[in-house]
Amino acid sequence: MKMTEYLLAQLDREAALTRKAIERIPEGHNHFKPHEKSMELGYLSALVAGMLGWIALMIERDEFDMTDPSSEGFRPELAGSKDELVASLEKAVANARHALESTDDEHLLTEWAFKAGGNHVQKLPRHRMITDAVFSHLAHHRGQLTVYLRLNASAVPALYGPSADERF
Repeated sequence: MKMTEYLLAQLDREAALTRKAIERIPEGHNHFKPHEKSMELGYLSALVAGMLGWIALMIERDEFDMTDPSSEGFRPELAGSKDELVASLEKAVANARHALESTDDEHLLTEWAFKAGGNHVQKLPRHRMITDAVFSHLAHHRGQLTVYLRLNASAVPALYGPSADERF
């Protein structure tokens, strides 16, 4: 199996799980934080909705410096509604799909750099960055989101197994 085929299949799985979580987000709670050090629900929701779009960034650019002013467009923007979050997710998935369908395994083996202030934070082959910094990182934040859902009396979706609110 080609890496692009594997990553496209993983994209489909992660998009479906993310959609289930995003669709449960309660409206009007953007500023909710379970702890003073936690992200606000609105920011976390926007982050989760848009993370799959990072795949296109990793394929189309050779690096990303989070402190560079040209990177401002990649920061999550708060959504005004659940429909806007779903639209953000759909756009991210479409961009990721297009990028994966337009690349090849040879390109996925080339290095991609994540930087801050011009310094390397991480530099790995693109396929590793996609699996680690997108898919695994997304699972982490989606898990955080399910805790926020529970704390806001929203039903927690069954993602990798049943939840107290939903069976398979």
